[in-house]
Amino acid sequence: MKITDRRTLPRGGRSMPVFGLGGAQLGGLYRAMSDGAAAALLDAAWNLGVRHFDTAPYYGYTRSEHRLGAALGPRPRDEFILSTKVGRLFRPDASVRPGDDGWADPLPFRPRYDYSHDGVMRSIDDSLQRLGIAQVDLLYVHDIGAVTHGERHEDHWQHLTRGGGFRALESLRRSGVTRAVGLGVNEWQVAHASMQELDLDCTMLAGRYTLLEQTALSPLLDECLARGNAIVVAGPFNSGVLAGGNSFNYAAAPPDVMERVRMLDSVCREFDVPLPAAALQFPLAHPAVVSCVAGAHDEAELAQNIVWFETPIPDEFWSALHQRGLIDGRAPLPALNQPGRPC
Repeated sequence: MKITDRRTLPRGGRSMPVFGLGGAQLGGLYRAMSDGAAAALLDAAWNLGVRHFDTAPYYGYTRSEHRLGAALGPRPRDEFILSTKVGRLFRPDASVRPGDDGWADPLPFRPRYDYSHDGVMRSIDDSLQRLGIAQVDLLYVHDIGAVTHGERHEDHWQHLTRGGGFRALESLRRSGVTRAVGLGVNEWQVAHASMQELDLDCTMLAGRYTLLEQTALSPLLDECLARGNAIVVAGPFNSGVLAGGNSFNYAAAPPDVMERVRMLDSVCREFDVPLPAAALQFPLAHPAVVSCVAGAHDEAELAQNIVWFETPIPDEFWSALHQRGLIDGRAPLPALNQPGRPC
C-alpha cells in the first residue's frame, strides 16, 4: 500500500488518501516547534505525497490551524483533503502559559467548550479565517464523551443534541461549508450514540481500533460499515507505546499494556517486521476504515512513518498474531483483505 492510494467515503463519494498527517505536533504537543520547522515539515509532507491533513483549534490553542493554513494556502485547493474540528471556542487570555494542557508554546487564547448550535457555527467561522479557506472537507465534533468530560458530559451532550450542535453540522454540510461531518473522539461509545442522532459521514477515532486495542469492533465498526460512516483511525501508536515509547492514552502505560506490547513486538521480531509498521497498516484492513492519520515532530519522523506505512508485511505475520490471540479474532487481517478493495 502507498500513501497516495485512496478510498471512497460511502456517503457522498468523497475520495480520501489512506494516509494523513495529524496536526497536534504542529501545535507544539509536549515539544515546541518553531514556525520555520513547521513550514519545513509541511513542505516535506507535500513533496513526499501527503495530501490528507488534520488539525483542530485546540492544537496549540489555534497555533496548528494558523500554520497549516499558511502552508496549504498556496497549494491547489482541489489537491488535498483538510479536516478540522468544533466544540471549543477561544478567547484572548494573557494568563496562558507554556505547558498548559500539554502545549509547549500555546498562543494566548483560552479554550471554552461549546457544543451548541451557535458555538459550532462560531467555531467553524473562526477556523476558516485562521486557515484562510472557505471550505473544509471534513468537520469533526472534538472530544465529546463521558470519559473526557465526566460529570459535565450530559450538559455537553444536551448542547450537541437539544441545543442544536448536530443541527448546525447538518446545516454546514447542506450549505457546502463542509463536505462531510462526524466526530473526532477517543471514545467509541459516544460515536455510536451520535450515529443514533445524525447520519455521520466520517468519524475520526483515536486509539480505540489499533494493533493494541480493538474495543471498537462491535458494535461501532459493525454499524459504521452497515450505515456508511467511514472511520479515520488516529493515534495508531496508542500515544507512542507502539512506536518505542512508554505512553498510553496520554499517560504512563500500565504494566499489562507494556506486557501486551512486548508480546506483539516479540512476534514482530520473529518475522522481521517493525512494530510501528504493523501498527500503521493493521487498522486499514477493516472495510469501514478509509484512512490512518499519524503525527510527526519533524521531517525525519514523517519520512520514517511513510516508510513503515509502505513496508511489505508477510501474510504469515498477521496469521501468527491471530493464532496467538494477540488481536481480536473478529478483526479483519490485511492478509485476508477482500480482492479488489479500493486502495
